[in-house]
Amino acid sequence: MVLAVIPFRPKNPKTRLSCVLDPEEREKFAVMMLSDVVKTTSGAGCRTIIISTEEFSIEGAETVVMDLGLNEALNEFLSEINEPVLIIMSDIPLVTIENIESIISTKSDCAIVPGRGGGTNSIFIRDPSRFSVDFYGTSFLDHMNIAEKAGLSVEVIDTFRMSTDIDEKEDLVEILLHGNGESRAYMESLGISLSVKKGRVGIERDSHEEAL
Repeated sequence: MVLAVIPFRPKNPKTRLSCVLDPEEREKFAVMMLSDVVKTTSGAGCRTIIISTEEFSIEGAETVVMDLGLNEALNEFLSEINEPVLIIMSDIPLVTIENIESIISTKSDCAIVPGRGGGTNSIFIRDPSRFSVDFYGTSFLDHMNIAEKAGLSVEVIDTFRMSTDIDEKEDLVEILLHGNGESRAYMESLGISLSVKKGRVGIERDSHEEAL
């Protein structure tokens, strides 16, 4: 069984969605996205652990509290385990069981899923003792360099659903178009729906349209 690790910050998440969601809504939305990811990792047969900055619980996962930065928390965690691990971000609710199965079945030492703009949305590491993470910035290139310096073989898995992280209001369109989990249901409960004007797809919330 592969260990799936999901870093999560319960308080004040997704600040770039403030133009669409208020603070309480952003917190609930972040939990809904996390829940979608947990259900997928569990459905793929993974044992799932949430690394949270504070006490937090969600069905289907264990929680380890580490009040550290993202890189510091993950690297400390990696240094204490000796089994294959999948690191996956909490804001990719479109991920499917087939996506997870694809990355954890790699024949390489590592598999990396790039995010948009040079980021990294998921990493599978067969031997955590030989790898360290360096998120933020052009983390995809950083992780490729880390693997190369460690002499590790890497498979790059480029998939729309895993590369689509939800950070900006423009990204919400993808959930309404392609999602079928709790994230989409929560958005719809808030009255958020697709809007097409002048050939452009955006979102609207009740009578107030968010131009995208």
